[in-house]
Amino acid sequence: MSQRQKSLIGGISILGLAGLICKVVGVLYRIPLAHLIDPMGMAIYHKVFPAYNLLLTISSAGIPVAISRMVSHYITKEEPDNARRIFRVALYLLCALGLITTVLLMAFSGSVASWQGTEDATAGYLCIAPSLFFVCAMSAYRGYMQGQRHMMPTAISQLIEQVGKVAVALPLAALGMAKGGVAWGAAGALLGSTLGEAAALLYMMWQHRRKKGSLDAITQRENAELLSGKSISRQLVLVAIPITLGACIVPLAGFIDSVMLTQLMEGAGMAKDDALIRYGAYAGPVLTLINVPTALAMAMSTNLVPSIASGVAKEDRAYVARETGTGLRMASVIGFPCSIGMSILAQPILFLCYRGSYTAAQLNVAAELLQISSLTIVLFTMVQATSGVLQGLGKQKIPMYTLLLGVVLKIALNYSLVRIPGVDIHGAPWASLLCYTASMIPNLYFICRHTDYRFDWMGAAVKPLLASLVMGGAVWAIWHFLFGDAENLSRFVLILGIVLCVGVGVVLYALAAWKMGAVGKDDLPARLRRKFK
Repeated sequence: MSQRQKSLIGGISILGLAGLICKVVGVLYRIPLAHLIDPMGMAIYHKVFPAYNLLLTISSAGIPVAISRMVSHYITKEEPDNARRIFRVALYLLCALGLITTVLLMAFSGSVASWQGTEDATAGYLCIAPSLFFVCAMSAYRGYMQGQRHMMPTAISQLIEQVGKVAVALPLAALGMAKGGVAWGAAGALLGSTLGEAAALLYMMWQHRRKKGSLDAITQRENAELLSGKSISRQLVLVAIPITLGACIVPLAGFIDSVMLTQLMEGAGMAKDDALIRYGAYAGPVLTLINVPTALAMAMSTNLVPSIASGVAKEDRAYVARETGTGLRMASVIGFPCSIGMSILAQPILFLCYRGSYTAAQLNVAAELLQISSLTIVLFTMVQATSGVLQGLGKQKIPMYTLLLGVVLKIALNYSLVRIPGVDIHGAPWASLLCYTASMIPNLYFICRHTDYRFDWMGAAVKPLLASLVMGGAVWAIWHFLFGDAENLSRFVLILGIVLCVGVGVVLYALAAWKMGAVGKDDLPARLRRKFK
């Protein structure tokens, strides 16, 4: 493997860039989709995803991380034959899990839709169900390559998913809308997602065949014991179960939200359609935009697991502490400016993307939600980074318990706030803030307890925050004094204003972070470091 593939920063940049592109495409995709299937169709579309994401997480979240960690461990110990055996066993397990969850979702699609109070979502569940199998099988290939620090195939497969979704889902949504109304329009869009996952799986299978000999360069250590299928299965299950349970907690909270929020608003006296549209605005435009920068957090977590596992295998505590510090500092460097910038530009971004799909009043409510929800970005980024470190250390049960604590608090605060007239849906983002804060703090404590790392307040918190505040002050002043209320601006002026604010913000933040020492030359990808020389 090359130095670039071994680099934590290089891996984050590859997956992070691909993830950002995918998230931006996902946001842009939803703009014409919202025009095609109307707010009610979007509400049905977003009712399907929480239950789907929960089953997807159960079936595919833990084992890929376990594969990545175990493959990295055995490659570091010069046992490539065991790395290959791990992949084969994991592929069988994931294909079986994917098939089971696909059948379960198809069998109980009507019951789940009825439980959510949206019977029209049944067709959508049937259309999205086969993608569970495709994603599960693909996860085995991704985990195997990530364990070898080959991040590019995963990145390209993510792009294929999104391109396939846009190319196929929009025509299918239009066809469904013409044939059967909003419910079938939403189902057509979901079927497009399934076909995109199938295309990405075919690509990963091709990449696996193409890179099949990449481990041949590593000489098998003499007298290395070959693992049995039973031993590998046991290790995979022991590592994967707590990771899977931990990963299920947030999708479970999203599924509970899909049931809980609309019922609480209706219980407070709001009409059912109004409650459903408000939920759709929150689960759709708001959470979709929040998920754009979190792609970098997922890339960071994905890279940290094999990196930390490699240090543990070598028993190099200094390396583990150094990689941990880099990961947590980069989480803050990414999270703080994204949180502050999106909060300031919440109204113009929403009016640019969704004017015509939602009324001005609905978009103003969504902007209020996004201003609060944006603050969860830095917390989520830090939770993902700390979870990746703990999973790489073999302490995968800890993030499971801390996320469970956070979700319990989130549900309790949801129940307390959303049912209050006048607060209603606005209580949901405050509950999410509490959830991620309650998860992050104990994660940091246990990292410091189990490694030689000591939290660097200046480097990992104060300096990135100060640089973000410099950026945020400039962006707020530009928008406030030059543009004003987004509701009264044309689309051209909105584009001009957002481009100007983002451009100035990026330059100011980069300069401030560099001058304050929040980032240094060693944090740049290898290609940029060479240019600095």
